[in-house]
Amino acid sequence: YRRGGRESLDCALALHELVNMGVDNILTFDAHDPRVQNAIPLKGFETVQPIYQFIKALLQTEPELKVDSEHMMIISPDAGGMGRAIYFANMMGLDVGMFYKRRDYTRLVGGRNPVLAHEFLGTDVTGKDVIVVDDMISSGESMLDTAKNLKDRGCRRVIVCATFGLFTNGVKSFRDKYDAGIIDYVCTTNLNYRRPELLDEPWYLEADMSPYLAYIIDSINADSASLLPKRFRTS
Repeated sequence: YRRGGRESLDCALALHELVNMGVDNILTFDAHDPRVQNAIPLKGFETVQPIYQFIKALLQTEPELKVDSEHMMIISPDAGGMGRAIYFANMMGLDVGMFYKRRDYTRLVGGRNPVLAHEFLGTDVTGKDVIVVDDMISSGESMLDTAKNLKDRGCRRVIVCATFGLFTNGVKSFRDKYDAGIIDYVCTTNLNYRRPELLDEPWYLEADMSPYLAYIIDSINADSASLLPKRFRTS
């Protein structure tokens, strides 16, 4: 979605391809950087957040969770995800915090600048349930580092919510951290393929997007937003 060298902007090219095939409106979930819509300024581009589905999955699993600023907090694992975390926090009436990744820009490891430290910006998390929200879990290394840092700061539970759970390096690292008490739950949507081994993990929660997608498709086909339940409507 952005250049680090002279490589192509693949996401922008994909949007151009869709528009050239006659697509007028694009609906996606939790775009990594919504500014990519600038590649197709004359076409519709909507990015939807699955926050309600995350909240539903968490409260159905742990109904005793206390959703207030004294007992819960929303955390962004990096500066780029602050918009998502603020939206989540505003929906639930909670405080928000952020980790700043201090990187070593003098060298590359695996194509990325290695993270030297995670600096936390926010209020005290001692005794609180914290929800770490992100758009994607790839290898999960950064997310697990964030979870350990929060546990070291004395939080009660660490709950990870990510729209797309890819787990490209498998689930063993998450299983180990769960056994060590570093993470309590990982919640992702069912918008992408999930490994069968993941579905059997005691720490994994699924935010079911099927009813939401059905409502959206029905609303688009009927050309009427009134078909959407009130909780799905936006002003």
